[in-house]
Amino acid sequence: MAIGRRLLMRMFGRPTGVLGRFGGRIMARANRRAAARVIGLLDVQPGDRVLEIGFGPGVALGALAERASPGTVAGIDPSREMVAQASARNAAAMRAGRVALRQGSADNLPFAGNSFDEVVAINSVQVWPDPVAGLREVRRVLKPGGRLALGFTPYAAQSNAAVTAAIAAAGFGSPRVVESPEALCFIASKS
Repeated sequence: MAIGRRLLMRMFGRPTGVLGRFGGRIMARANRRAAARVIGLLDVQPGDRVLEIGFGPGVALGALAERASPGTVAGIDPSREMVAQASARNAAAMRAGRVALRQGSADNLPFAGNSFDEVVAINSVQVWPDPVAGLREVRRVLKPGGRLALGFTPYAAQSNAAVTAAIAAAGFGSPRVVESPEALCFIASKS
């Protein structure tokens, strides 16, 4: 069991090496529909500043950059492999200054408080070192009235009650929960 979990983490949790490269390709295909659904629910507007945490191979970053244009999208992911894949996938938007990516962790976001209009995380909260600490950091970097969207594909097997409790513990209150075949999504706002 421990070996299987380590392999899954190397492919999907904190992708590294050959397994990480392969896992990134799988995630790019498997998460595309969920990302589109979550982004649609988040209602990103032109000029917004958006942060994606755990961007993986970077599929959602391009869609977020299109919606936010002329705004900007920042991303943070703990995996060097995912930063490389997302950078390649979003090279034009990065050259245009619309997307900026960093390696790092959700529980220590390298951004000033009240920096973002929206924060999104798709299929990543379940591998954060401490989800509540990460969500508190999200709350810190969101502007007042800013929106959070946490999305999970059906195979992520997340409990509505556990995610809702973590969001509330971070100071957001109760989220709106939207279930669809593509994604389970939690939307909350910073008061």
